[in-house]
Amino acid sequence: MFSKVSLPTVLLLGAVASAVPLDIKGRALPTPIAVSTAKTYLSELVVAVDSNVPAYERSLFKTWDIISGTCDTRETVLKRDGTSVVTDSSCAATSGSWVSPYDGVPTNLASDLDIDHLVPLKEAWVSGARDWTAAQREAFANDLTRPQLVAVTDNLNESKDIANWIPPLSSYVCTYARAWVQVKHFYGLTIDSAEKTAISGILAGC
Repeated sequence: MFSKVSLPTVLLLGAVASAVPLDIKGRALPTPIAVSTAKTYLSELVVAVDSNVPAYERSLFKTWDIISGTCDTRETVLKRDGTSVVTDSSCAATSGSWVSPYDGVPTNLASDLDIDHLVPLKEAWVSGARDWTAAQREAFANDLTRPQLVAVTDNLNESKDIANWIPPLSSYVCTYARAWVQVKHFYGLTIDSAEKTAISGILAGC
């Protein structure tokens, strides 16, 4: 888990990364809702204290599903988020180019990338998914329709919460916040007070 830091500190750190040029057109998650819509959705989310009872287990969220042919969710996102991606007969990416939208880091190796659940699985669990069926959790963990899955630098795919972590690339922070709200709203997940304060601050500056 990332250590708790104040949002201004995180935003300052993000500003340092903002100088990194980034063109993620055609190489990113589905476009999130507009800022105005995100503000409306945020006001509609139920504020509640997170609960980890019963305790979260990663195995409670099944990944990855077969999406088409032999291509599973991970491979589908890698093809979507990359350019000139070549795959073998099992759909594994053998070459291509990717830019991680969280930090602007480029790579030509699919093995350098993790498929991040923008709203992490544990975050979903403590904010409502603990009451879902196994099928509902599987759908959440493999959702390609909402802005929920994105290929990112592997060491950035950690347990995180928007109240204490945002992408290092400051130009992506608004996108991240809008996507977070959209996913939580669609799935009827709750937010805690610190989370709402952090998101409100980000959206106010978008």
